[in-house]
Amino acid sequence: MIDVIFSALGQLADTQMLMFLLIGVIVGVLIGVTPGIGGTGAVAVLMPFVFTLEPNQAIAMIIGAVAVVHTSDVITSVVLGIPGSASASVFLLDGYKMAQKGEGGRALSASFIASTLGGLFGIVALTFVVPIAKPIVTAFGSPEIFSLIVAGVFLTAMLSKGNMTKGLMISVFGLALGFVGVSPISAEYRFTFDIEFLSDGINLVAVALGVFGLAEIIGLIAQKTAVSSQRINVGGGQKEGFKDILRYPFAVLQGAAIGTAIGFLPGVGSTAGSWISYGQAQAFAARKGDSKFGEGDPRGVIAPSAASNGIESGALIPTLIFGVPGAAPFALLLGVLLVFGIQPGPAMMTKHLDLVYFIVWAFALASIAGAVFSFLLAQPLARLSFIPFPILAAALIPIIFMSGFQGPIDLNIFYMMLLLGLIGWLCKECDIPRAPFLISFVLAEPLERYFFLTVKVYEPTEWLTRPFVMVVLLILVGALVIPFVRRQLAKKKAIDNGESVKAAAIVEADGGHATNKVRLVTTIVFLLFFIMQFTLALQYSGDGGLFPKVTGIVGIGLSFVALVVDIFRMRRSPDSQATIQLWRGTVITVLISTGWVLAFIWLVFTVGMLIGSIIFAVLFLLVVARMNAVKTVIYTIGIAGFLLVMEHFAYMVMPLGYLQLWMQG
Repeated sequence: MIDVIFSALGQLADTQMLMFLLIGVIVGVLIGVTPGIGGTGAVAVLMPFVFTLEPNQAIAMIIGAVAVVHTSDVITSVVLGIPGSASASVFLLDGYKMAQKGEGGRALSASFIASTLGGLFGIVALTFVVPIAKPIVTAFGSPEIFSLIVAGVFLTAMLSKGNMTKGLMISVFGLALGFVGVSPISAEYRFTFDIEFLSDGINLVAVALGVFGLAEIIGLIAQKTAVSSQRINVGGGQKEGFKDILRYPFAVLQGAAIGTAIGFLPGVGSTAGSWISYGQAQAFAARKGDSKFGEGDPRGVIAPSAASNGIESGALIPTLIFGVPGAAPFALLLGVLLVFGIQPGPAMMTKHLDLVYFIVWAFALASIAGAVFSFLLAQPLARLSFIPFPILAAALIPIIFMSGFQGPIDLNIFYMMLLLGLIGWLCKECDIPRAPFLISFVLAEPLERYFFLTVKVYEPTEWLTRPFVMVVLLILVGALVIPFVRRQLAKKKAIDNGESVKAAAIVEADGGHATNKVRLVTTIVFLLFFIMQFTLALQYSGDGGLFPKVTGIVGIGLSFVALVVDIFRMRRSPDSQATIQLWRGTVITVLISTGWVLAFIWLVFTVGMLIGSIIFAVLFLLVVARMNAVKTVIYTIGIAGFLLVMEHFAYMVMPLGYLQLWMQG
């Protein structure tokens, strides 16, 4: 085992390998500090490069991005009061308060160090877990793996934030899209509608970029303002931030432990982990009687920083050992491993143990490098939030679509990406969590494959009564029953206190701008989708149509339950006029954004990626960003140059338009 650990370190010590790791770190830092895009977007943008690299090079680059995105997203939260991601919103409570007092440097210093320590804590945990888990996991058969995949699909939805019913609904929707393409069981084409690029299924990179990347962009590009207009003041106190780490070691340890534990649970995510660790640190400080939480307490920065990166490293445990992604970015890492024929899970513990420790070392080094880069670049990176978003979008849109094109090499994927982007945006506005969708999409094929392996080898009474399977089933039942019991107790307590049952109903707080009517219509659309899916599945063979039929039935049931909840919500709290007006403004913004994205797609279809991107960038920068002609030309040349560099040095394929093809032949 020791030989394997140091052999993995030796592979990473190669200069070229370190270069790819640093590329991932830099991309992760830059995207992490850009509000809205998030870690999944950073990994998805890098995914197309995977096909041109050696396995270890590609994995090092992806791990570099994953390890640092929650280190850098603190910068805009602390300095500007603008969260770089949902999980970074916790830093508005104390980190931003410290910056307002001129202690932004102190807050950032403490955050970067705590984040690095949190990531390293998770990596140490993984290092110790692997030898212990190896004999257990290698004894797993198809029933245990199947039960774990089922748990990964449903726990992701049940434990993530938002309405649990709709979380399960979007998980089933992810499974449904995952069944598109050739059936691994019956070798028949399903839901392809004779469209060639769907014959191999919907491309994972296109799905991730659409649901996470484009979903954010279409909601922002028509807004002609910068993310923030406040004056930057990072402030001093970097040495004091280091002293805070030494002053409050328990906050670091507590946050890292909570983060690592939560990272082990698929789909809970860094947002929940950051807030839980913040709450625990606040409660501990209150018991000591020295709490200044909410007023600029360093522990309010240290604990969630340690937790957020601890979650990312902790999420490696279920991803590598069980083959179940611990979070949305790790669903993409799972995809990268599968590209190279590496199946995460029990087989990885025997066939690719050196790769496991290679990932461990890569994450550890990336965590340290990310903290150094974030610290050195905090001031200039914060300035990204002062750039009007249309200026960023002029470059982001071509990059995202060119990245999505690399998998299927078919221009029609652009329409699929736009559709998925609109679905992702609507889910965000309606408080439907998107991480369960991506994780379920990735797990759809192994779910189906391991089920048939299980039922063909074992009798139902045999595999359902295996100890590990029974434990997983009990966990799933508990995850369903406990929230219901809590809700009933809350209602009973409210009634005992003389409150109405309506007041006691536990309904997740709205985070999006969608009105209740829009939420209702969205649920109806999902219901119609599942009805159509079930109807189409009837034409397939018994084995090939089993899972699509089951998915359709479960989706219909969940949609009906969600429909009842939406109707209850409408009656309980009708939409105010202000909410309706806000929604109308949001829709207009998105329609304008969608129009510009469609214009880009049609330009590429006509004249190809390079010329289409140049025309789009010039028009977009002049009309939407209101940039002057000279800057527009310079910036457009930069965008075109970047695309050419990606084509010639990263071997990315640049799509040709119909006009180009006509001229060539």
